Amino acid sequence: MTIIPSLVGMRSVCAGAEVSTLPLSFRKEGVVERHQIEGTDPSDRYFNRSILVSRTAQGYAAKVMYEALTVEGQTHSTVGAAVRSVVDKLREFGFRRMRTRPNFKGRRYLAEKETWIDYPDTSQ
Repeated sequence: MTIIPSLVGMRSVCAGAEVSTLPLSFRKEGVVERHQIEGTDPSDRYFNRSILVSRTAQGYAAKVMYEALTVEGQTHSTVGAAVRSVVDKLREFGFRRMRTRPNFKGRRYLAEKETWIDYPDTSQ
């Protein structure tokens, strides 16, 4: 006889945010991906952080924390658009030379094999 544990309520904590351990197809809301972002902050220092991408009732929303600053993007229908929204908001604060790549899809580590997406600085 095989006992299969219930999938209801399976959660863990990842970088201060609650992450469901359910497969992505079963999850309704919560953190579904983590993307790495790196670039230059307003003081011209290199930075590297995680962007947490959550599924919401309206789509996907992303946020990143940098020192005392928490930046949340707008909700979008795709993960890529949600990440770009955070990049655009960081740019408004003076961050530059940014690039991102997914590091986790659900609990699956992507082993830093994903391709970087560059966000060229806009001329002002």
